[in-house]
Amino acid sequence: MVTLKDFAQAYEPQQMKNIADLESVDTLLEIKTEKRKNREGEEYIVSFITINDEEYRVASSVIEQLKGILESSPNLKSFKVKKTGQGMGTKYQVISLA
Repeated sequence: MVTLKDFAQAYEPQQMKNIADLESVDTLLEIKTEKRKNREGEEYIVSFITINDEEYRVASSVIEQLKGILESSPNLKSFKVKKTGQGMGTKYQVISLA
């Protein structure tokens, strides 16, 4: 039996992970776009991939950079995303791997 105290101490709020949390990303993964609501009830649109039942947010700037890389390397199989900054100041760099 798990006590309320133990459950509360182990609790971590659900939060969508970020594509930059992954060591590498396969270009053939399915991407989904959904309309969701934030805590204030305001709608927003999010694009994400799912790996092992975990959702990873994909910023539009990542898609834009990947498009540019694919124009010169259409056979690209995987890439990595480097993230710097936080909030509205977050910047992403897409790095081709193979």
